Amino acid sequence: MSLDREELLSTAADVLTRRPTSSMDDIARAAGISRATLHRHFAGREALVRALEQLGLRRLDAALDAARLEEGDAAEAVRRVIARTEPLASFLGFLVTENQLFEPGEQHEGWTRIDERISALFQRGQQEGTFRIDLSPAWLTEALYALITASAWAVQDGRVAARDSVRMTAELLLGGVRRNSSK
Repeated sequence: MSLDREELLSTAADVLTRRPTSSMDDIARAAGISRATLHRHFAGREALVRALEQLGLRRLDAALDAARLEEGDAAEAVRRVIARTEPLASFLGFLVTENQLFEPGEQHEGWTRIDERISALFQRGQQEGTFRIDLSPAWLTEALYALITASAWAVQDGRVAARDSVRMTAELLLGGVRRNSSK
């Protein structure tokens, strides 16, 4: 039987998003393979997490492409980003919080590219007069990640209905970021 690497990574992502402290044994068991087979593909947890990071970046890039960041007004584009990234939210939450991905002063170029794409969307919204200018695009990008991650965890814990998560995330973010015309 041939083992598909992408399928193995998807299984590992599922396991680690539900239980971030899962062992390589737990991941191998969930994938229906031996630990030795898992180690033939990934020398250890760090190699596995790095491969997951690459998968996450590819999936996030694809979600941003599908969200069509440059089309329509910025607020609607933010709604599309939230909707397109929602299926990845738990996985991205794992990646964002996995401390071994982030060395002080270093960031993977893929994360930099993602940050730049989303920041450009917030900057466009500021230039259109839709979004507040007292909040930096970098801060708004981080707030977006935090809300998407918190929403995923709330759904995972059963505190928020999955069908409501996109709407609630968008409303909270956009409610705070929109420029108040009365000022």
